[in-house]
Amino acid sequence: MKKEIDGSLLYACLYVDDLIFTGNNPAMFEDFKRRMVKEFEMTDIGLMTHFLGIEVVQSEKGIFISQSIYAKEILKRFGMEKCNPVTTPVETGLELRKNERGDVDPTYFKSLVGSLRYLTCTRPDILYGVGLVSRYMETPDQSHLNAAKRILRYIKGTLNDGILYTRCEDCRLIGYSDSDWERDLDERKSTTGFTYFMGDTAFTWSSKKQAIVTLSSCEAEYVAACSAVCHGIWIRNVLQYLGFPQVNPTEVYIDNQSAIALAKNPVFHERSKHIDTRYHFIREHVKNKEVELVSCRTYDQAADIFTKPLKHDVFERLKTILGMTKHGESSLRGDVEY
Repeated sequence: MKKEIDGSLLYACLYVDDLIFTGNNPAMFEDFKRRMVKEFEMTDIGLMTHFLGIEVVQSEKGIFISQSIYAKEILKRFGMEKCNPVTTPVETGLELRKNERGDVDPTYFKSLVGSLRYLTCTRPDILYGVGLVSRYMETPDQSHLNAAKRILRYIKGTLNDGILYTRCEDCRLIGYSDSDWERDLDERKSTTGFTYFMGDTAFTWSSKKQAIVTLSSCEAEYVAACSAVCHGIWIRNVLQYLGFPQVNPTEVYIDNQSAIALAKNPVFHERSKHIDTRYHFIREHVKNKEVELVSCRTYDQAADIFTKPLKHDVFERLKTILGMTKHGESSLRGDVEY
């Protein structure tokens, strides 16, 4: 919900019986609380510190969100409190295949993966790994369970990790899109990964196996860019409603020049005529200057962390780019209380 009066803004979000709100006028806050208490039986618990399992630490330096308490509960639930930590959630070079004769209890495995899935709300660093093991929930075997437990071992060593959001003067929306061609060994499908930033920190991310088999890395990048642009257009519409219209085209960074050229070329030639028409809608948004595809180096590709297992040094560098840090090591030192 949005309310605007003479430049004063109030935003309210409701999930079942949990309500949070923010804005730029304390007087509107008090009026809103007064009206809500009058109509409903409610309790004002003050400045937000927890919401739907997410821990929130607010200070003059920024807002730090994490799920350390929830992460500890997951470790305890699956008997991994005393496990040995590892430095990455997915082992480099890991290859998983489907097994029609799974030897692991599917109910147990689904519970584990589902618990990890919710943790990705504030932990984009485990998103690729969780998405990977999610592909094998019907008939999991020991290799799939080992991969899932490695994520728990990684969480054990990064319990205090979260995301720090600092004040942003520049409200430009910027995206990164990437793919990893044919890494899936069963269906030879590629993985799409993308993320969007406002300021120095990512606020939305995705890692998903593509719905079609692509014939080249260029085509895989093009399909990934289509998903990223679709999400970006939706975000632009939300920002328009919230009062932060994007005047200039949203830049989406891609590390494949051929995919960029394909999106800008209105002619269906031999290289693209077999691609489903729905993936070509990206050209319309590029033409209308809503989106601009920009080339970047693979080294600077923030979405790389969502498409493949990475070595520790590369993984840590991309975590930093996304805005991840540890509570206590960030600039939130000082008078901060839960």
